[in-house]
Amino acid sequence: MVVSNKPLQQTYPYMETSINISETKASAKGKAPLLVSSKAVVEEPKRGWKKGIAISDFLLRICAIGAALGATATMGTTDETLPFFTQFFQFQAQYNDIPDFQFFVIANAIVAGYLLLSLPFSIICIIRPFATTPRLLLVIFDIVMTGLTIASASASASVVYLAHNGNPNTNWLPICQQFGDFCQSVSGAVVGSFIAGAILMFIIVLSAFALKRS
Repeated sequence: MVVSNKPLQQTYPYMETSINISETKASAKGKAPLLVSSKAVVEEPKRGWKKGIAISDFLLRICAIGAALGATATMGTTDETLPFFTQFFQFQAQYNDIPDFQFFVIANAIVAGYLLLSLPFSIICIIRPFATTPRLLLVIFDIVMTGLTIASASASASVVYLAHNGNPNTNWLPICQQFGDFCQSVSGAVVGSFIAGAILMFIIVLSAFALKRS
């Protein structure tokens, strides 16, 4: 019996005792750098524009507060007394003489108060751009406040129009010929209220884009 001292692989060249499997650097570390990198590239711009919208929302709310407060203060302090009056008659014009103007002052004061209280929620949206709950609450109340602002401004605008032009069919005389300062003040207040309403509508549009997930 002859025993060969040659290795088994040399004796039987067709046999292999090991199989070499090449590993990539990514699979050896158990990571997928390409996937992580692409995700980071997608998420970072999305977070950036959402945060930009939140900052714009905060600044617009401050502008709307100024417009609503200005309209409220202007209308609430409007008062004019004509220099000619007698012992029994005194010609004086005040905002509380007209119910539409009273509604205007109350409505714009409510809107200004709401906008002030909404600032902390707007700050939360800046810190957490992907938070949907505070943004959704703001959208709902913004829509309500926008309707209130536009309604009060529209009602007052109709009265201001009659004060400037009157109505010959009903024998309503234009009072702005006598109460010029009064009409100028209430007209400015109505314009300020419309500006606040326009800002609120723009805020709602921005919030709709911020709520968009894609």
